[in-house]
Amino acid sequence: MSTINGGISFWYAQDGIPAPREPLSGDATADVCIVGGGYTGLWTAYYLKKAVPFLNITVLEAKFCGYGASGRNGGWLYNGIAGRDRYAKLHGHDAAVRLQQAMNDTVTEVISTAAAENIEADIHQGGVLEVAYTPAQLTRLKHFHAAEIAFGEKERTLHGARETADRIRVTGAVGSTWTPHGARLHPVKLLKGLAAAVESLGVTIHESTPVTEIQPKHAVTPYGTVRAPYILRCTEGFTASIKNQRRAWLPMNSSMIVTAPLPASAWETIGWDGRETLGDMAHAYMYAQRTADDRIALGGRGIPYRYASRTDNDGRTHPDTIEALRDILTRFFPSLAGTEITHAWSGVLGVPRDWCSTVTLDRSTGLGWAGGYVGSGVATTNLAARTLRDLILQDSGQGGATDLTTLPWVNHKVRKWEPEPFRWLGVQGMYAAYRTADRRELTGHSAETDPLAKYANRLSGRH
Repeated sequence: MSTINGGISFWYAQDGIPAPREPLSGDATADVCIVGGGYTGLWTAYYLKKAVPFLNITVLEAKFCGYGASGRNGGWLYNGIAGRDRYAKLHGHDAAVRLQQAMNDTVTEVISTAAAENIEADIHQGGVLEVAYTPAQLTRLKHFHAAEIAFGEKERTLHGARETADRIRVTGAVGSTWTPHGARLHPVKLLKGLAAAVESLGVTIHESTPVTEIQPKHAVTPYGTVRAPYILRCTEGFTASIKNQRRAWLPMNSSMIVTAPLPASAWETIGWDGRETLGDMAHAYMYAQRTADDRIALGGRGIPYRYASRTDNDGRTHPDTIEALRDILTRFFPSLAGTEITHAWSGVLGVPRDWCSTVTLDRSTGLGWAGGYVGSGVATTNLAARTLRDLILQDSGQGGATDLTTLPWVNHKVRKWEPEPFRWLGVQGMYAAYRTADRRELTGHSAETDPLAKYANRLSGRH
């Protein structure tokens, strides 16, 4: 059987494309207009409507809810957040510890809210296991583990080769670190359940309604303009499609494959009884989960960026990327050589120039935004939404400062990405360097990070 390539994602192939909602039919007004029907937009609508039931909230979505990263991701609900180290440098260690604690709590918040709303999303809290399989990766893993402990993750544990194999038998793994602050889930089931919960609260969702321009108190679409005191941009990797936003966040591509359901004999060889989400310490890293129906869904970087911040339409993935992901699967689990890959797909995630997630509300204009999750959005979107809620309640006089409004990522400013062709050349060069560094580390014996990766980190602004 040939691999189904594109079609949005395997998650939609499995759970079905939702029935379309009506587009905007003309000019309209609202108290809050949210641009983007993914996790960020829907969680924001949910928490705002819960806090102030009389608010008139409208969500505008270009395609259908969850068409972007929210319906294409790896299903990692975990406590990672992009930019924590930079926030520690800018605001102090204690401020970054508060941000990390908020992310730890967010994993629990999503799980408990899904349960309260009767959203069945195949959630299993097995934690996150990140493995090392070269000497250089092991050095980075130990540094990473120590850093996480320093930022307050007291429950995190460090494992050697034997303890790692007791969890998941990744071939060649020499160590791992595990945190309980993570869960596997089905992204589309969570998205659909959240959208239904939002609508049941009385929020209006218009699909097939692309927003072409955002101005203070105005969201402009081909079918009319929505006027509202607050306009919130929640468009992540598709931000570049909005007028004057092309260089705000770079749409980085990430690709995935999923196997056919594996028999019990395969799992006896692999292990993975705890159904942890699985990652590694490579520079061009991978991420994977054991799905509820016993497949392996595995992702990583393929073609990292399309010239001029273009995005794909249906998730179609280059054949070379599919083979590269298959190679990772069989390197980790050689017993799966020849296993059928049933689906492959791609999507985009938002990357700010300094690689830091942010939440902002400009009190002078009523314009707000959240995003730049750099691939860690399944949980971070929830924290961002609750923060936007608190910022709006504070600005409108219905609340005061909260623990969330004082987190260091609030109102963080960052410069734009370089114009083309420098943007394209920089990203292509960065990932070429990372892949070369990974190959060198895989075949070498040094416990030090390859110098080429260190150079790429400095060039990109990641570290």
